[in-house]
Amino acid sequence: MTESMTRPPAEAAAPAAPDEEAAPPSRPRRALAAPRAVLRRVRALPPWSALAAGVLAGGLLGAGYGLLTTERYSATSYVVAVPADGSDPASALGFAQAYGRVATQLAVLGDAQMHAGVPVATLEESVRTATSPDAPMVSVTATSSRPVEAADMANAVARALTRHAAAAADDTRVELRQFARATEPAEPSSAPTALTGLVGASAGGLLGGLALLVRPRRTARESGRAAAPVPAPAPAADVHDRL
Repeated sequence: MTESMTRPPAEAAAPAAPDEEAAPPSRPRRALAAPRAVLRRVRALPPWSALAAGVLAGGLLGAGYGLLTTERYSATSYVVAVPADGSDPASALGFAQAYGRVATQLAVLGDAQMHAGVPVATLEESVRTATSPDAPMVSVTATSSRPVEAADMANAVARALTRHAAAAADDTRVELRQFARATEPAEPSSAPTALTGLVGASAGGLLGGLALLVRPRRTARESGRAAAPVPAPAPAADVHDRL
């Protein structure tokens, strides 16, 4: 008599407890999900959005800089080197170059502060000189937030420079004379708000264009468009004319 073989039924899986819930995603996954979502949104924007955003942001920053920056005024005074009788006229050009360097030294600025009405530190920051390689002339330019103060500083430094040159005229055989006094400027020398806004918009547009060039392209999977299958060429049937 054949004894039938019976197998024990498989143990049924124990049902999950109703109180058990799905484990929440870990914090690293949540931290990575947000940048990916932002990246997908950025890639979904039209290509010209980076250029428009750069122009707008740059224009606003440039205009804000122009509005917050204090206007500056510049005034210029000129002195000319004159050779003494019997001296070489070419020496005046060399001494003009030398006096242009001396004009911003502490000895000259210390004498000019009384007439300028500002401390020596302000004169050191605000006064600049320039010379010409062709003419024995020195220009003294002062910059300030007030037009009157700018003119006073330029004239005071030019006057102090001529006094120092007169004290050494017996040895140098060259003296400095005031050629033109500085006048109160009517317009600021700093860039207006419209210009700073335009420069900012240009810089922002340039950065936006660069960002547009390096912007990653969307793939067919990201854009939701599947690539259309290319049909295979149909085999051509040979037609044989039978007689």
